[in-house]
Amino acid sequence: MSVSPLRGTPLPRLVATLAAAASALTLTACGGVDGIGGSGGSAAPTKGDDITVGLLLPDRDTARFEAFDHPIFTKEVAALTHGKGKVDYANAGASQEKQSRQFRAMVSRKVDIIVVDALDAAAIAPDVRKAKEAGIPVIAYDRLAQGPIDAYVSHDNELVGEVQGRALLEALGSKAASSEVVMMNGDPADPNTASFKEGALGELKGKVRIAEQYDTAKWSPAVAGANMKKAIRAVGLSRIAAVYSANDGMAGAVIGALKGAGATTIPPVTGQDANLDAVQRVVSGEQYMTVYKSFLEEATDAAEMAVYKVQGRDIQYDALTQDKVDSPTRKDIPATLVPVVALTKDNIRDTVIEDGVYTVADICTPQYRSACAAIGLK
Repeated sequence: MSVSPLRGTPLPRLVATLAAAASALTLTACGGVDGIGGSGGSAAPTKGDDITVGLLLPDRDTARFEAFDHPIFTKEVAALTHGKGKVDYANAGASQEKQSRQFRAMVSRKVDIIVVDALDAAAIAPDVRKAKEAGIPVIAYDRLAQGPIDAYVSHDNELVGEVQGRALLEALGSKAASSEVVMMNGDPADPNTASFKEGALGELKGKVRIAEQYDTAKWSPAVAGANMKKAIRAVGLSRIAAVYSANDGMAGAVIGALKGAGATTIPPVTGQDANLDAVQRVVSGEQYMTVYKSFLEEATDAAEMAVYKVQGRDIQYDALTQDKVDSPTRKDIPATLVPVVALTKDNIRDTVIEDGVYTVADICTPQYRSACAAIGLK
């Protein structure tokens, strides 16, 4: 896997750098710099600004999709196309059958490109093939879909699991070796789940005892909550030293089950996505950490890749796809992998607040005001 030299750059500077580079490259590609034409690997745009980009997101339980990914993506497509480009949007509501219907409908409507966050990576492959047969490129978003996809936008998902696993070890400290940990993994139909699990186990295996672990169909908080109740019965409430939860929605359900069983002190619980309620739980101490993955950067990159692909802006497109990943059906898929950060009480201001995801007022509602003040959020 190759890594772009821009990765790791602070987000505001990174966005400005990419915008400036894209602007300069656009002028070059269009022959706007000293009369230079569009030769030398910079193809002339195949379409203008009047394009339609299909966006398929998987569920509404994960708060980030509706609150951030969709509106950021839509805003960026509009900005890149001078307000002429449209986003044909659909959310599958955690139904693979529905997502397949939505995908096929977009192919029938002859959108120019489809960006899909697949509920089931393997099940979506026939739809991806139909799109390709119709001449419609497909970009996999957040989760690596199977089939002949053109590109992939996500994160180093094994690193996400590593960050979560390391956080638990730090929280457990010298007690780690004697600690019993419950693992609440994601949906096995999501290819990211295996990567998250592999990363986490790479940190935890041999250093703690994995007492129980569960897969969670469709990332359902209800399923996670039911499984946590099983774990409490099997292990014993007092013996559960920590819980690896693959995302924030499940973390909330896990914490709810622990409270319902009578826990007065919540053991360290991980998460992912930096949902607002999860950040508030981190502030209050109920959730130990969450993995912050920049919604702004991921959605912006995906929108840029989609527009550049349709318009034939090869230089800009190639600049965004310098990483490579493999799926079970294709090798060396062009990709961009966005950095991840372990969000704890110590860096809330430097992450989600600095990036404009939330304000202090969003986080520090009356219920959390005193907890915010205790960590310097005012």
